Amino acid sequence: MKLAFSTLGVPGLPIHDVLRLATTHGYHGVELRTHPEEPVHLGLGMAERADVAAEFKASGVEILGLAGYVRVAAPGDDEPVLTELRALLELARDLGAPFVRVFPGGSPGDGTDQSPEEADATGARRLGRAAEYAADYGVRILLETHDSHRTGADAIRILGPVGHRQAGALWDVMHTWLGGEQPTDSFAALSPHLGYVQVKDIASIEDTTPVALGAGVLPLGECVEILSRHSWDGWLCWEYEKRWYEAAAPLEGLLGAGREHLARLLNESA
Repeated sequence: MKLAFSTLGVPGLPIHDVLRLATTHGYHGVELRTHPEEPVHLGLGMAERADVAAEFKASGVEILGLAGYVRVAAPGDDEPVLTELRALLELARDLGAPFVRVFPGGSPGDGTDQSPEEADATGARRLGRAAEYAADYGVRILLETHDSHRTGADAIRILGPVGHRQAGALWDVMHTWLGGEQPTDSFAALSPHLGYVQVKDIASIEDTTPVALGAGVLPLGECVEILSRHSWDGWLCWEYEKRWYEAAAPLEGLLGAGREHLARLLNESA
């Protein structure tokens, strides 16, 4: 498996510094948080896009994917959602990124905006339409296990009806665990659609402050063992949520030990 980290852990850091961290600490790729606060966002012009792609190519580090904020199952009209998603796919194409991340974003389930069934249908309909032009761009849309659809069983209710190779899953191991789903069940649900896996660690079920890999409560060893047992050879991406937890330790000082921890888990599971 290849190892990456997300720029959510180094908010606003210039691309050349992100690449320095990746090469110094032995990471093969980087997931780019795609947001106006960051160096990479939907407003980049073509020259800027070419510069970013060239920097990554020169460094030998891959752009794993663009972590966007499109919510495919959110209530409302389809067109604004599809327009934003298409812009994200175009940016990925221009940068040479194989994946874009989207959220479900359905209603909480209290019946005020949409029922769970309506959210499922909305997400599937939009992903089905977007997958057609994702195929033209050579990019795959990954639905993250998150918010209204935080388990594999939840996510498959959207992905199952789509039935398109360009619509897949991103397994966030924290959200499936918080949703009460066992790693074996998460993998079983997501494996036919799995693009890559976001790993992380947190202090406790009540306190989701990010901590160093191996220092928290998430079953990372079990997740890696399951992936290895099934000969899955994709990406593990460390999503350290520094942007949302100001008091968390800086990621820069944790990256080396984090890579060693993941390498150790991979060796033990081999």
